[in-house]
Amino acid sequence: MSLDRFAPAVFVFLWSTGWVVAKYAALHSEPFTFLSIRYALSALAFLALCLVMRAQWPKSRATWLRAIYSGFFLHGFYLGGLWWAIANGVPAGISGIIAALQPLLTAMAAPFLVGERLQQTQKLGLGLGFVGIAIAISPKLFGPATADLAHAAVPLMINLVAMGSVTYGTLYQKKHLQSGDLRTIATLQYVGALVLTLPLSLIFERQHFDGTAQAYGALIWSVFGLSMGGVGLLLYLIRRGQVSRAASLIYLMPPAVALEAFVAFGEPLTLPLIVGTAVVVTGVYLTNRRAAGRQTPAEA
Repeated sequence: MSLDRFAPAVFVFLWSTGWVVAKYAALHSEPFTFLSIRYALSALAFLALCLVMRAQWPKSRATWLRAIYSGFFLHGFYLGGLWWAIANGVPAGISGIIAALQPLLTAMAAPFLVGERLQQTQKLGLGLGFVGIAIAISPKLFGPATADLAHAAVPLMINLVAMGSVTYGTLYQKKHLQSGDLRTIATLQYVGALVLTLPLSLIFERQHFDGTAQAYGALIWSVFGLSMGGVGLLLYLIRRGQVSRAASLIYLMPPAVALEAFVAFGEPLTLPLIVGTAVVVTGVYLTNRRAAGRQTPAEA
């Protein structure tokens, strides 16, 4: 079978493991410290790839700065907020469902930033997405086991803000980084992410990384499975003009994360989680159905 057939699904699977890795890594390292190590190694790995493949670096200083700036939000603020939220008690399964807000938030921002008008089905999808999130996280906020509502609400709010960050970073990249070699841009984006997480690690953490085999295993998978493998597949999809196929599969992320968290950590598949996942999946599908059904010039 051709790689074209399976690449989008493999990309979604690889990306979904990021939430499980985040919770697993929290057992062995502080979040900003772990991410700083990951970003530094990812930047070096991409740099080596660029040198071996003689990738073209941006010719203008403005493009360099835009790539670094986009990485600040796409990787740094996004994963920094997500990993901090998981390390402070947000279940990986619920965080994965919140991740489904990203295409919904993009659809909300698009009319203001690029002038796209939403269809009625897309508006319905947006509403269903937020309803699904509310259903899924309701036990965390209002369940009898929640002794301190504020303690539960703050990590969830940070998780939501992180999704806003990756939405902004995605739209910024679409607007300002349409051209150029994506391998060199990815390298600079990880530098931008490091610009955020390294100071946060030095200011708020003790740079704890226990150095166990499990910690190094999580780090290796984060660098090569997620940062290199996931981004590498995304570059392949872009080159092959299959971005819309990947987008059409993004709604599989919440159930994938929920199942992986159940297997890895025993996080319960509660009725609100299952119902909320189904509602979010439906909402994301409706929101993206029109975009997935239309070809871009690169795909035509």
